Amino acid sequence: MNSPRLTSIVIVLADSGPFTRECVDHALASDVPVEIIVVDNGSTDGVPESLDRAYADDERVRVIYNRANLGFGPAVNRGAAQARGDRLLVLNPDCLVEPGTISRMAAHIDVHTGIVGAVVCDSEGRPDPASRRRDPLLRRSLATKLGRGGDAGIDIAGPIPAGAEEVEIVSGAIILIPREVFERLHGFDETFFLHCEDMDLCRRARDAGYKVLLAGDVRVLHGKGGSSRHRPVFVSRHKHRSMYLWFRRHDPAARNPLVRALVWMGIQAHFLVKIPGQLLRKRR
Repeated sequence: MNSPRLTSIVIVLADSGPFTRECVDHALASDVPVEIIVVDNGSTDGVPESLDRAYADDERVRVIYNRANLGFGPAVNRGAAQARGDRLLVLNPDCLVEPGTISRMAAHIDVHTGIVGAVVCDSEGRPDPASRRRDPLLRRSLATKLGRGGDAGIDIAGPIPAGAEEVEIVSGAIILIPREVFERLHGFDETFFLHCEDMDLCRRARDAGYKVLLAGDVRVLHGKGGSSRHRPVFVSRHKHRSMYLWFRRHDPAARNPLVRALVWMGIQAHFLVKIPGQLLRKRR
C-alpha cells in the first residue's frame, strides 16, 4: 500500500563512486518525508556495501543488489517496484538536492502533469542544455550539428523562466513523477539499456496526454557520471545504440528504409570515431 505524501527516491549505482554518500545525505535532509532506494547494478567499488553499513539503522534507506548491470531503466523499475511513496524521484548519484528541492518540484504537479524536471547545473552554476530540450528528430539533430539551432534545433535557447515551463524533454538526472503516472506508462522501457530512456519516457508521457514540465525555479548540482569515466567505450556503445532505438521508435523519418539505413550507419560511424579519444582520456 502506498504511503501518502511520501516521496520514494530511486538512485541507481554502477561503480558510481564515493560522491553517492553525499547524494544520499542531501536527499535525507529533504523537507518532505522520503525513503531512498539504492539499486546497485553490479558495482565493484564497495560503495553499495558501505552505504548499507552506514544506514543500517535508518529505515528510510534500502539497498537492492542486482549482482549484474541490468541497465539504468530496468534498475529504476526494480527500485520503483519496492517503493512505498505516491511520488517517485529518479535521481542520479552525482546530483545534490537541497532540502526544498522535492517540495518545490512537487508544487508544479497537477492532474495533467506527468513529469517534472529541474535545472541541472555544473559546479560553476551553468545550466546544462539537457535540462530542457526538444525531441531529437532527425531534422532537428542535423540542424544542431550544422550549427543552425534556434527554433530548428534540439536545444531551447533563451533564459530559463522562474516558474514552470512546458517542454518536450527534461534531463533524466532528476525527474519527479507521480507513482500512478509511472505505473500507467509501465515505467522505463527496458529495451533502452543506457541513455535516451528519459527521452523515451517523456515522449510516452506526452503521447499519453500528460505535460512534461521544467521547474525553472529549481536548480540542482550535477557532477557528471563516475561510471561513464570508468567505462567510456561501454557507455558510448549503449548510448549510440539507444539513439538509434529512439529514432526507430519515435521519428517519422524512420519509416523510410533508406533513411533508416543511413542513420544507422551514421550513428555507428560516430561511435567508432569517438573510441580513440575516449581511450586516451581514460588512460590519463
